[in-house]
Amino acid sequence: MRIRIVDAFTDRPFAGNPAGVLLLDAFPDDRLLQQVALEVNHAETAFAHPLPEGGAADWALRWFTPATEVNLCGHATLATAHVLHTTGAHQGPVRFATRSGVLVATPGADGSLTLDFPTAPLTPAEVPAGLAEALGAEPRAVLDTGPNVGDLLVELADEQTVRELTPDHKALAAHSERGVIATARAEDPARGYDFVSRCFFPNVGIDEDPVTGSAHTALAPYWCERLGRPALTGLQASPRSGLVRVEPLGDRTLLSGRAVTVIEGDLLAW
Repeated sequence: MRIRIVDAFTDRPFAGNPAGVLLLDAFPDDRLLQQVALEVNHAETAFAHPLPEGGAADWALRWFTPATEVNLCGHATLATAHVLHTTGAHQGPVRFATRSGVLVATPGADGSLTLDFPTAPLTPAEVPAGLAEALGAEPRAVLDTGPNVGDLLVELADEQTVRELTPDHKALAAHSERGVIATARAEDPARGYDFVSRCFFPNVGIDEDPVTGSAHTALAPYWCERLGRPALTGLQASPRSGLVRVEPLGDRTLLSGRAVTVIEGDLLAW
């Protein structure tokens, strides 16, 4: 069984967010999928298999962290679309049947891929007791991102505050279903990005996710409204870092980025 490691939301190796990708004939037992994801030990491993022609989707797609299956994952979807196109397994837009409905990945002429994802519904929330202490910074605003994403979106004072966070991950786990998205406006948009973020997901076994596509379905409508622009670029300021181009379109959000395959080999224990 071929397995690939793909760095997503970047155009260079060893940056962005790495994802395992396996193209299958069918899904095996869930226990095996979870074991493989734990062995790969990246934020997510994606498993996909082709569907019969003529249906609503072309491929079935599932995502697993080392600890659990998740409802929505951007970077592993981008990574899977990248593998499908670079191996010739699929050409043109690809429709994925997932827990979050049908998601479409469309290749661009410049080598990028654009994902069509559901927009996260944002609801203002009270600052939970203990959140500032767990995060290590005082929130300016807190919003709930809804059940599909399952995070708290927390705006902080400035970019430097986001970059310097050293949160208490165990304490953060008490405040949301998946984790916390910390964000701020970019200090200097001339650097090529309009807002920054970092994502902490202790409840699914990921202390800090390098680049999170699903989080940008909440960041996109939030910052586009705040900054009064239809499309923006976000920098996820993790140690690996990565760029996500975002364009909210009502109940859908377009997420664009690049990907590069860094490892390809055989999974011998399949």
